[in-house]
Amino acid sequence: MQRDFLTYQQSSYTIEDVKRKEQMLQREINLARTIQTTLLNGHAPSIEGGEVFGYSIPARLIGGDYYDFYPLVNGKVRIVIGDVMGKGIPAAMLMILTRGAFRTAAESTQSPGKTLTAMNKALYNDLRKLKSFVTVFCADWDPLSGTFTYANAGHHLPLFIRGDAVHELPKVKGIMIGGLPNQIYHEESIQLFEHDSIFLYTDGIIEAQNKRGEQFTLARLIETLKQNQDKNAGEIEKKVLESIHKFTEGVPQKDDMTMVFLKVGKQKVDISSLNSPVM
Repeated sequence: MQRDFLTYQQSSYTIEDVKRKEQMLQREINLARTIQTTLLNGHAPSIEGGEVFGYSIPARLIGGDYYDFYPLVNGKVRIVIGDVMGKGIPAAMLMILTRGAFRTAAESTQSPGKTLTAMNKALYNDLRKLKSFVTVFCADWDPLSGTFTYANAGHHLPLFIRGDAVHELPKVKGIMIGGLPNQIYHEESIQLFEHDSIFLYTDGIIEAQNKRGEQFTLARLIETLKQNQDKNAGEIEKKVLESIHKFTEGVPQKDDMTMVFLKVGKQKVDISSLNSPVM
């Protein structure tokens, strides 16, 4: 009898310990999510001549996708999107590391190519130790001249929308951050005019799957953008999400989904994000 009681008491302690540890882990995950959301989504500045809108859905409570946009002191708008290899807490921590390196490199208002080169130099050793890498697309948009200058580190090329035409931006060479120690990233430029748009995204968008294991695909994304090209940035991103949700039929996704949309216009509007932290 006494032995049974001791066994029961030890089991109770074990169950209580497990519950306590689970609660502690959940608090830490929630804190990590709060920190990540706060870092990704700060004050929304205003720009002349267009609008930028961003949105991110992690596959888990916290994710490894990264996006950022803000005006530089030279009057240009810096836009970046990235995807860390992996998911969950490890990817989220690497994302924060990437953000820090990016912000540090961007403070000097170097061009996109030089910014990615500096990022790779800063992160290479850490990423090699962790056996990871980051894909990043970085661009500077000049609202006055309309010039959109960009460099790419192994990321999906954004889509360029003009009227009813939607196609990928011209290719520019550059492997992922963490790939080679002395990688130099080159640049390309295009001219944007009123009503032109740029859609940046991570692979979770086009690889979203339905119950039959079919992917959303780039073709479906392009068709959705064509059908909604007359709408503003926020509305277009909502339409993309609606299209994905309709296609996936509520199936939980395995990868983070992130998108950033730039639309050129005349009016002064806010740079905003559906992902803004709730205060």
